[in-house]
Amino acid sequence: MPDKIISYAIPCYNSAAYMDHCIQSILDSAEGHLDQIEIIIVDDGSTRDETPAKADEWAARMPGTIQAVHQENGGHGMAVNAGLAHSSGVYYKVVDSDDWVDREAAAQMLETLARFAEMPEPVDMAICNYVYERVEEGESQPMDYRDVIPAGKVIGWQDIGRFGISEYLLMHSVFYRAQLLRDIGLKLPAHTFYVDNIFVYVPLPSVQTLYYLDVDLYRYFIGREGQSVN
Repeated sequence: MPDKIISYAIPCYNSAAYMDHCIQSILDSAEGHLDQIEIIIVDDGSTRDETPAKADEWAARMPGTIQAVHQENGGHGMAVNAGLAHSSGVYYKVVDSDDWVDREAAAQMLETLARFAEMPEPVDMAICNYVYERVEEGESQPMDYRDVIPAGKVIGWQDIGRFGISEYLLMHSVFYRAQLLRDIGLKLPAHTFYVDNIFVYVPLPSVQTLYYLDVDLYRYFIGREGQSVN
């Protein structure tokens, strides 16, 4: 089995107030299997808070599991690029610094992807549910693909149903095989809002196999002041 199954990249820009929660949620999900994951904290030129120092503290505390990458500010896309460039896992997952993962669901995904990593041809893309977490309103809205994608088995595009007008894959819901992203030369643009769609959809023509794990894994925090959601 490869040393690292999942590389989690966390783009951080002045994220000191909430990045710890994100990082800890990933660590908790891999309890007992920390050797199978790595967390790449990408400090995207933070200047207004302790993000760079926090990133270095985490890396010093957990060498071999967490690494800190510092770069000039290039925007979310450049941070995603940097995470991929420094990753060594079979699969690559982006978790924004104000979001988090569900412990049990992410543990199930790690176990699933570990099985795939041992295959001669690992599955290209894994999909999970995500949840809109409107923390200030105390509301959660799960988003799933149960009526579109067969769950619990490796499939191809011929097995996919028809997406509804409000059903779509987000960066939050996908785990890509990292080498596939490298093979197609995926590079997200600098200083551009919503590179998420580029990240999700550009690789799709190269995806041959996919797997849907029907769990509410990714927790998408909605409502933070200054957050871009359009």
